[in-house]
Amino acid sequence: MPLSDAEAQNRIKRMLDVIDTEGNDEADKLVAKAEEDYNLEKGRLIQQQQVKIMEYYDKKEKQVELRKKIQISTLHNQSRLRILRAREDYLKEVLEEARETIAQVTTDKTKYRTFLEGLIAQGLCQLLETAVSIRCCKLDVDIVQEAIPGAIANYQKLSKGREINVTVDTENFLGPDVSGGVELVAQGSKFFVQNTLESRLSLISQQMVPELRAILFGDNANRKFYD
Repeated sequence: MPLSDAEAQNRIKRMLDVIDTEGNDEADKLVAKAEEDYNLEKGRLIQQQQVKIMEYYDKKEKQVELRKKIQISTLHNQSRLRILRAREDYLKEVLEEARETIAQVTTDKTKYRTFLEGLIAQGLCQLLETAVSIRCCKLDVDIVQEAIPGAIANYQKLSKGREINVTVDTENFLGPDVSGGVELVAQGSKFFVQNTLESRLSLISQQMVPELRAILFGDNANRKFYD
């Protein structure tokens, strides 16, 4: 039988309700799925950013630590250099005091003449020449003349009687910065031996610097060789 208008309307209404319900259900599923995907993506992005942030701050922390180590090393080196400079300055003061003290040897004429005999004899043994000229301070000409015979005698004992002629150069004297001692010259200045008080002090100080450092500042724990 054909449906009446009311029945037709009711059936259409029920069909629309079913469609509407199914549409709402499907819409709810889509919304839930979209929300789930959103939360997953948000979590992934947050985790990704957290990793980046952690890596960034870890890198920054390492950079800060590196700068800190560099600064500490720089300060340590600067401090060490200041200490070394202060030690070297003090060592120079000690050597300068020694220079002033050794210059006083010239005030005792007897000791100074004996000292000159040794310096001249040593220079003669180094040169081993038959003719040697001696340069000295202008004020020391007389005492050097007095020391020559003893120096020649010592030289001849050591050289088994080698003949030698020793003269004093009365035209060329040692400079004002020299406190005493002599320079021995042979063959027109081709060979010479410097035996001034300053040169002897310089030689001795070079040989004794490691020992002086140990006396003044203590042994260096990092030093392995002493030759």
